[in-house]
Amino acid sequence: MPVSGGFVPPPYPYERLDTLARLAASLPGGVVDCSIGTPCDPVPDVARLAATEAIDSANGYPASAGSAALRAAAAGWMNRTFGLAVEATHVGACIGTKEFVASLPQLLKLRTPARDTVLYPAISYPTYEMGATLAGCRAVRVPLDAAWHLDLDAIPDVEAERALVLWLNEPGNPSSSTVGDEYYARVAAWARARGVVVASDECYAEFAPRTSTILSAGSDGMIAVHSVSKRSNLAGMRVGFYAGDPDVVEYLIETRKHAGLMAPTPVQAAAAAALGDDAHVEIQRTRYRERRLLVEQGLVPYGLVHDGGDALFLLWLRAADDSDDGWEIAARLAETAGLLVSPGDFYGPAGADHVRLALVQPRERLELALDRMVRATA
Repeated sequence: MPVSGGFVPPPYPYERLDTLARLAASLPGGVVDCSIGTPCDPVPDVARLAATEAIDSANGYPASAGSAALRAAAAGWMNRTFGLAVEATHVGACIGTKEFVASLPQLLKLRTPARDTVLYPAISYPTYEMGATLAGCRAVRVPLDAAWHLDLDAIPDVEAERALVLWLNEPGNPSSSTVGDEYYARVAAWARARGVVVASDECYAEFAPRTSTILSAGSDGMIAVHSVSKRSNLAGMRVGFYAGDPDVVEYLIETRKHAGLMAPTPVQAAAAAALGDDAHVEIQRTRYRERRLLVEQGLVPYGLVHDGGDALFLLWLRAADDSDDGWEIAARLAETAGLLVSPGDFYGPAGADHVRLALVQPRERLELALDRMVRATA
C-alpha cells in the first residue's frame, strides 16, 4: 500500500491499448501490431554468432562501462557514420537506452544538486518525463516548432536557469523529424551558454536520410545516446551506449558501477559485432523504406496522412480533415484493419490529434491490414 502522498506509478501507456488490441485480434488473421515498435525482423547472424561464442566467457562479471570490444566498436561506428573522432574511453555501455533515459536525471542531480529541472520535447518518448519524476526533478515540456523540432526560444529563462539536462530527440519519436549539423550547433550553443547538459537521443539515426549527431557541435556538455535495438533488431538483448563529454561520461561510468548496471557478456559481444557490421543495416533500411511507402500511400484513401518528418521507422498520422482525434483514429484502424497503433497523447497532450505507427511488421502483415480496410469500406 503506498504511503499517503507518495508516488503512485501511472498506468504504463501501452496497457491503455488492451481493449483495442483485443478488438484487432478478433479479426481473422489476428492483430497487426504497429504500436510499441518491437522489431519483428531477424537478429543479424553476426550478432547471434558473437553472442553464442561469448557464452563460455560469461562466468565472470561483465564490465559496467562496457567491454573494450564494445566501446571500441561503438566509437568506430560513430567515426564511420558521422565522420567524428570519438575515443573509446569516451563511451559507456547501458542496459538498453530506456534504462539510461530513466536513470540519467537522478545521477546528474547528484552531480549538480543546485539544479532540479529536466527539459524535454512536448511530444516525445514518455520516459523523458518519467526519468525526471523518478529523480524527484521537475519535468518541463519544451514546445515544438512546425517541423516538430525543439523551439528553444520558447524556453523561459527561469526554466533554463534551473535546467539540469535538456533532452533532444532527433530523428524524432513519434514524429520522424530529422535535423542536420546546423540545428545541433544551435542547440549546443544554447545549452553551453546556460550550463545545461544536452542528452541527445539518436537511436533512429540509421533511418534518417541525413546522418548527424549532437557531437558534430563538439563534445563539451553533450551526450549522444545510441542503441542497437532498432538498428540491428536486438531490442530483446537490452544494450546501448552513450558517448560525448569526457567528464560527464567518466562520472556516469563511475557512478553506474556502484549501481551494478551491467549488460551481460554475451549481449555486449553481440552489440560489438553488430556495430562493426553495416551490411545488415542497409537491408533493414530497405525494409523500412518499402514499408513506409506501402503504408503511407495505402492510408491516404482513408483520410490519414503522414504529418511528420522523413525518417523511415515511424509514421506520424492524423486525419486529413482533422475530424478525428488519436483515439478515434486508433479505434477505427483496430476495428476495420486489425491494425494497432499508438494514440498521440501517449507522447504528450499536444500529440492528441495524431497516432504513431511503427513500421515493424513484415510487408505481408501490413498488406493484410490494408486489404482489410479495402474490404471494410467496399
